Amino acid sequence: MINSDLLARSLAAVWHPCTQMKQLERMPPLAIARGEGPWLIDFAGRRYLDAISSWWVNLFGHANPRINAALIDQLSRIEHVMLAGCTHAPVVELSERLGRLTGLGHAFYGADGASATEIALKMSFHFWRNSGRPEKTGFVSLENGYHGETLGALSVTDVALFKDTYAPLLRISHQAMSPDARLAAPGETAESYALRAAADLEAYLAAHADRTAAMILEPLVQGAAGMAMYAPIYLQRVRELCDQYQVHLIADEIAVGFGRTGTLFACEQAAIKADFLCLSKGLTGGYLPLSCVLTTERVYQAFYDDDAARGFLHSHSYTGNPLACRAALAVLDIFEQDDVIVANRAKAARFTERLGEVAAHPRVRNFRHRGMIWAFDVADAVPGFASEFHRCALARGVFIRPIGRSVYLMPPYVIEEAEMCLLAETTLACL
Repeated sequence: MINSDLLARSLAAVWHPCTQMKQLERMPPLAIARGEGPWLIDFAGRRYLDAISSWWVNLFGHANPRINAALIDQLSRIEHVMLAGCTHAPVVELSERLGRLTGLGHAFYGADGASATEIALKMSFHFWRNSGRPEKTGFVSLENGYHGETLGALSVTDVALFKDTYAPLLRISHQAMSPDARLAAPGETAESYALRAAADLEAYLAAHADRTAAMILEPLVQGAAGMAMYAPIYLQRVRELCDQYQVHLIADEIAVGFGRTGTLFACEQAAIKADFLCLSKGLTGGYLPLSCVLTTERVYQAFYDDDAARGFLHSHSYTGNPLACRAALAVLDIFEQDDVIVANRAKAARFTERLGEVAAHPRVRNFRHRGMIWAFDVADAVPGFASEFHRCALARGVFIRPIGRSVYLMPPYVIEEAEMCLLAETTLACL
């Protein structure tokens, strides 16, 4: 049974993220004792299907035996050593493998998605400074985009709830028109709308490229915008515009990388390569904090110099932690050995069928799906809808957290047929 005062102790001692703590008096946090595959299990033994992969990080289930084994083996070797002045096998092997998978040969590590964003923004700015273009200090992002909540990352984020309070602390950036297909005019295709959004970006760059360092975006799916999905042609056009106007392209694949959109990386669906690729979340399968920014030889060479001040002197104590890197290597092994991307396509087709009644529900608008992400908007959602839907699903043994009026499903890739049925039935019942 659950320790009788655990929740009280949590409320007294733990400041929970992305939470108005007073609300936890009415709906306490779920106290989890252990995990098993796609399931979260509380202290009373009740099971909850983890339908959002624990904030989109868990790919291959909780307590995955193969990732567990890799970490146990690494614990007997080296748990951590500073990466400034030292190196170790897991970080070298991970960097090599990510380089082969992405075509970007230089990996710089952080701890989480926001720090990856910070690294990419600083690298882009410093590249232009080292290249004799110190005036290129501006950044462009998308309307409703999300890139993290540290000050630099928040400067290119466009979610008012997170950003407005801290506006006096932030650098000003420009938000270009979002290619979110939900915003298309009646009769306008997703592709046509994406090109219209790209034209908006082009107009901005034509006037401001000389002072713009980089464009940052979430490829194909804007997560915090309610899983806003858009056509790959937008990425193709943005790549062309960034080349034309000499502006870096930063692809924030923190949430959408590692198979979430149906390919290993979302940029593959547009056949483009970014100047900076930001990775985190699924990188370690939800085991340990790790992020990575991969970049090009051209960027790397701009920092390669006898002068220390021209180097990229960003750091944190746990950069390239061996345990986190071993978890990431185990994740890549599973992708390769189990042909996960192909298996997911078949699984996604079956789950989309299971969600047929949800898609046809009279309250549902903009039912959408890409890869292993499903989402829809609820037409008559009222204030408090997300919390009520969350409570309804919990009562039926499913853990879901809608974003405003948008309900999304991002289950671990180990979800099976019976669990798909439970998730579809619960979503329908809560509607």
